[in-house]
Amino acid sequence: MYQDNIVLCSASKYTQKYYLNEDFERLPDEVKKELQIMCVLFTEDVGGVIILEYDENGSLQIKTEAYEEDILYDEIGSVLKVKQLQETKKELFYQLEQYFQAFF
Repeated sequence: MYQDNIVLCSASKYTQKYYLNEDFERLPDEVKKELQIMCVLFTEDVGGVIILEYDENGSLQIKTEAYEEDILYDEIGSVLKVKQLQETKKELFYQLEQYFQAFF
C-alpha cells in the first residue's frame, strides 16, 4: 500500500521540540493539542524521542529511541509508558487510523 512509514508526529527530549507532519494540519485542533501534550510529556518522563507513524497497512505505531550514550533514558519506563498510552489512548489511536485511511 505505502512504500515507507508516514510520520504523524514526534517529540524529542534532546532538541526539546515537537513536530507534526504538515500533511495532518487538517486534524481538529483538540486532537493536535492532545498529540502534542502526549508526546512532550512522554519525552519529559522517560527521555529520548517518541515517534508516532503509520505503517504500510495504515496502522499507527509508537516508536521510541534514544542516543546510545544517554544514561538518563529510561528504557524500561519507555516500554511501560508505550503500553500505557496504547491502553489509555486506544480510542484516539483508532480514530487517527480511520482518519488516515479515509484521507490518505
